[in-house]
Amino acid sequence: METNQHMAGPFDLTAPVTKMLAIGSWTEKGRDKAARFPLMVEEVPATVKLYLTGAIEQWYVKPDISGVVFIMNVTSADAAHQLLEKLPLGIAGMMAFDFIELGPITPLRFLLPLDK
Repeated sequence: METNQHMAGPFDLTAPVTKMLAIGSWTEKGRDKAARFPLMVEEVPATVKLYLTGAIEQWYVKPDISGVVFIMNVTSADAAHQLLEKLPLGIAGMMAFDFIELGPITPLRFLLPLDK
C-alpha cells in the first residue's frame, strides 16, 4: 500500500493572526433608531476613513439590520477594539463588537511537499 508523503510526520497547523472579524451589534441604547440617527452623519464618514486607511478591508451589514460586520487588517482584538470604540456609535455606547481572529487555512500545507 502506498503511503501519502503529505500525511507522514508532524505538521504545524498553527496560524498567525492576519485579520480580525469584527461583528457589531446594537446595544440596548443603540436599538433606539431616533437616538442613533443623528450620529449616523458622523459614523459613516468616520467608518469610510477607516476603510480608506486600510484598517477596514471589507464591510457588510447583517441582513436583519442588527449591526455590521467588518473584516479588518489588524492582528489583535485589542487593536480592532481601539479603532472601533472611537467611532461615534462606539463613543455613544450604541454598538458593541465581538472579535474573531482570522488566519490562513493552514491545513493547506498538506497540499505541499514535505520539507526535507
